[in-house]
Amino acid sequence: MSLERIEAIDRLLPQTQCERCGYPGCRPYAQAIAGGTADIDRCPPGGDETIAALARLLDRPVRPLAADLETVEPGAAADIDESRCIGCALCLPVCPVDAIVGAAGYVHTVIASQCSGCELCIPVCPVDCIAMVDGPCDATRVDAIRADDWRRRFALHNERKEAETRATESRRQQRRERSGAGRTWDDA
Repeated sequence: MSLERIEAIDRLLPQTQCERCGYPGCRPYAQAIAGGTADIDRCPPGGDETIAALARLLDRPVRPLAADLETVEPGAAADIDESRCIGCALCLPVCPVDAIVGAAGYVHTVIASQCSGCELCIPVCPVDCIAMVDGPCDATRVDAIRADDWRRRFALHNERKEAETRATESRRQQRRERSGAGRTWDDA
């Protein structure tokens, strides 16, 4: 499985990072396709166009979207009913492209032009104030410019999450060291 092949496959995917394919983002799905553990028919946002492009690239037969997946309306974006938002912030970390802005205890909003339409924010909302609406862009398949932006935003999102995880672990380690400082096994 070559890096070039993975990148070529990844460039054909819409970069919505929706996880509908069963992988935690478009790049892991591209890796699975390149490694032979996933088929080319598992990308609802890409639809028939993406399946055909993947088939051409990989010299495989074109097939319909996998039967266990539902088609997706391209161009949709999340919208938060701000009058119902309680500021719980559960939607913030699940947005793979950081298109939702706000902070705990404050009303949140979606930057529609940056929303990939992944719908990952909907099931985590405890007050059901998030809905999909027509997005600001043409409802045709994702263009390369938006896909590149979502790919970049997803990478930044993951870097931020990893940095937060490292910082949390560092604070925990410091607390453990402080609480154990000066204690011996005989003191316990």
